[in-house]
Amino acid sequence: MRTTIEFDDDVAAAVARLRREKGMGVSEVVNDLIRSGLIPRGEATSFRQSTHRLGMKIDVSNIAETLDFLEGADAR
Repeated sequence: MRTTIEFDDDVAAAVARLRREKGMGVSEVVNDLIRSGLIPRGEATSFRQSTHRLGMKIDVSNIAETLDFLEGADAR
């Protein structure tokens, strides 16, 4: 199938670089890049937030109130 597409400048530069490195044509490079984007990647690792006791004696759950307390309301 023949289709005409336009590349953004950064994509065109990347395709040209890959063509030089691999000695391939535009269609081959673009097809390889598309195929690599279609391959499902491994499962995403779950993110777990770690917390540590900082020994703080003030509530920092509301950052605006905390800044007002620490710097004064006129600091804004």
